[in-house]
Amino acid sequence: MKRLIALTVLCAATSAAQQYTKDGELLMPKDYREWVFLTSGLGMTYSSGPAQRSPTFGNVFVNPAAHQAFLKTGIWPDKTVMLIENRDSETKGSINKDGKFQTHLEGFEVHVKDAARGGWAFYFIAKDAPSGKLFPKTANCYSCHEKFGATDTTFVQFYPTLIEIAKKKGTYKETGE
Repeated sequence: MKRLIALTVLCAATSAAQQYTKDGELLMPKDYREWVFLTSGLGMTYSSGPAQRSPTFGNVFVNPAAHQAFLKTGIWPDKTVMLIENRDSETKGSINKDGKFQTHLEGFEVHVKDAARGGWAFYFIAKDAPSGKLFPKTANCYSCHEKFGATDTTFVQFYPTLIEIAKKKGTYKETGE
């Protein structure tokens, strides 16, 4: 009986990672804050334009079942959901004298691996929206992730806890530019 309950919980956790509306939008995962935290970046950008006046924090989470599979194989399994929570930054607040801290939520970027929908895809979900639209396959994020993703089109090179795992499993590729 305990084994059946554990299997039911595991299946529920795995299937809840991504869900879609009838129009194909990605539903906002309600429990993402219970997922595995991979990293946080500050002011990261892919363009060479001027720096942001107040850089944004990007907090990256991945669904637990995908994280466990990656630890074993070095590859993200089907149904992987990587979510970036984008937050404003501030320097003045409370007793802070230097540095930056996170403030208001700006929105979410989501990278989903779903073989039934053609593999890896990107979505944007506004901060108060229940779901988000798929980026068209012509969007730059697809070719950029294909070219510069260190592992399975993902930027593992920015996830310190996963770099050595991917290298040990032989799935890490050096990227640059």
